Amino acid sequence: MEKHEIETFLTLADELHFGRTAERLTISQARVSQTVQKLERRIGAPLFERTSRRVSLTPLGKQLQDGLAPAYAQLKQVEADVTAAARGVQGALRIGFLGAATGSLTPRILTGFRTAHPGVEIQMREVHPSDPLGPLRADEVDVLLTRLPVREPDLTVGPVVLSERQVLAVPSGHRFARRESVRMADLAGEPGFGAATTFQEMITLISAGEGVAPVPASVCCFYARPDVVFVALEDAPPTEVAVVWRTAGETAKSRAFAEAARRAVKENGSPADA
Repeated sequence: MEKHEIETFLTLADELHFGRTAERLTISQARVSQTVQKLERRIGAPLFERTSRRVSLTPLGKQLQDGLAPAYAQLKQVEADVTAAARGVQGALRIGFLGAATGSLTPRILTGFRTAHPGVEIQMREVHPSDPLGPLRADEVDVLLTRLPVREPDLTVGPVVLSERQVLAVPSGHRFARRESVRMADLAGEPGFGAATTFQEMITLISAGEGVAPVPASVCCFYARPDVVFVALEDAPPTEVAVVWRTAGETAKSRAFAEAARRAVKENGSPADA
């Protein structure tokens, strides 16, 4: 049975009047009659008793109504849910990012997302290293591109979009500055700091001799300066960037952005390396 046939039959079974059925469906009364007759011919028996005074369901018609009504209601609900989900991918998507944590895949992710959802306005906002998850939890951004690990019960970690080696940022006059590489064990006793709120501030503190810090290799390109040297860290694990969002605040837009990220990683063959 086609959808319009089911709709016509169930409406007539509810109204028991050809005129009112035609009115509800915004079709002609003749169309209602033709559709019902076609159904009856296919089934091989009358579905309605018709007299000059009244229309009523036959026992077979009642059986068909009882079987079709719940299934049709479920179909309508599924259709409504999917439509609502599709309409949810509109408006603005606020994307937070941590300094250089975007990587070469980010433009491809954004292009893929815009192509799939042209009605969405993308708003980018940089977050501070001192509190990268704060804007996400405060509902100031919808999704976040941030460094892992993120092991928080209220947050969902999506696809990894960047994996890059770490280097050690040291002042140009530091004892490590002329070495080709160092190991993590070499850092014992070296001063560290946690006061920086941005990568730029961190690099400035390092140049002033306030400490040393492992940083992503991409920082060499974005924050290069003559008084800071970046030395290879031989045994440091790679640092990864992933898409993260609030579990309770998941929306059609955040799911669509995560899917765009997965597609970009799949097309690239792996997360970006810088």
